[in-house]
Amino acid sequence: MTLRGYEILKNAEVVIYDKLVGDGIKAMIPENALKIGHEVPQKKLQELMIFHAKNNKRVVRLKGGDAFLFGRGAEEAEELIKNNIDFEIVPGVSSSISVPELAGIPVTHRDYNSGVKIFTAHDKNNLIPNLNNKSDTLIFLMGASRIRELCENLINSGYAENTPCAVIENGSRHDQKIIRGNLKNINSAKSPAIIIIGENSKLNLRCKRPLENLKIIVTRPAERACEISKLLRDAGAEVVNLPMIKTEVIKNSLDNKNISGYDYLAFTSVTGVRALFEILKINNRDVREIGNAKIAAVGLATADELKNLGLRVDFIPEIFDVENLIKGLSGSGGSGKILMFRADEINTSYANENINELKIYKINYVKNIMPENFNIVIFTSASTVRGFIKNYDMNLKQEFICVCIGVQTAEECRKYNLKNIKIAERATTHDLYKCVMSCVE
Repeated sequence: MTLRGYEILKNAEVVIYDKLVGDGIKAMIPENALKIGHEVPQKKLQELMIFHAKNNKRVVRLKGGDAFLFGRGAEEAEELIKNNIDFEIVPGVSSSISVPELAGIPVTHRDYNSGVKIFTAHDKNNLIPNLNNKSDTLIFLMGASRIRELCENLINSGYAENTPCAVIENGSRHDQKIIRGNLKNINSAKSPAIIIIGENSKLNLRCKRPLENLKIIVTRPAERACEISKLLRDAGAEVVNLPMIKTEVIKNSLDNKNISGYDYLAFTSVTGVRALFEILKINNRDVREIGNAKIAAVGLATADELKNLGLRVDFIPEIFDVENLIKGLSGSGGSGKILMFRADEINTSYANENINELKIYKINYVKNIMPENFNIVIFTSASTVRGFIKNYDMNLKQEFICVCIGVQTAEECRKYNLKNIKIAERATTHDLYKCVMSCVE
């Protein structure tokens, strides 16, 4: 996905996408956009583009690879011009170059070739090209079902039977498979596949990464998913950022409420910190209202957020959860008054009568396009588990590992009979990453 492509996609109102668009890209489609999948025939698809554009919708035609390289983008652009519809073409990254590169096969190499030829195995007239220059690298797209026919045609055209070739199935994805051989013995491929023919196809210029055969779903809200997603991608995983929840501040939650006179203000999440400061700003109130209260935080990320806003954190429990926060505060100061900032859906009864709770943000569940064949799901709260269950078809019976940020999140997984549960040592991004890595050790 190019930066321009992402910029346009995030503002789309209607998205019409191909089946080769990866799950990670589909997860970027705005939640409220109308999503039209690949099952629509080409003629109907073009009619839909025109219909929604004429109804003043921001329409994105989302394609895998590049729209103008065997992507029927030219045909679609011609139809838009006929109907006097303005449009912008955003160049993509063609699979003909990127998939071999990701598989460690360079399409050019000074020792082997001076040119590249790219073909579709299914042109309009159903022809297989006749080729003369035997030194060029040949790349065939959409050729899985015709691979033997292609190879035999090349042999009949004068190519040696031992000419090296490689087939890349599911290129760039976690289940990518590379099959190597020659024109004589390569005999099968599963779609989608790219076929590379020539001396270059013998090369394997890639370094195996520990998570490269895994597809991992990150359920954390979008604004907080970047760090863990980057670590996982750097380790080779196919990462799908699929927020299961989004938060919304309760703007009037501080109306007629006094946040002064407490010994401790306790924050249980980064979201709670951001929500409080946003509400103070909206209502033209001042953080100095907290008076001499000390600050407590669950976890290092929450503490860092407070420090960034100019508040020193006085207490962090050794185990990053609410239970140990309360134990620590109750044991340290005896009868001190504590104000907890929480989400609206959390209902907790506290044995300590000096604990008050203020619900300052809502948790809303997000509807997602669920990917197929994933290996690991990372849950960062009990609410992300509930959001996942609302999206996931429990009848699929798919095997996957649940990596949980803490004990409470793991308990929520067990409520819904999710299996293969692993718990991070501490509630930090780094420990979540270590927990994922332990799955492949």
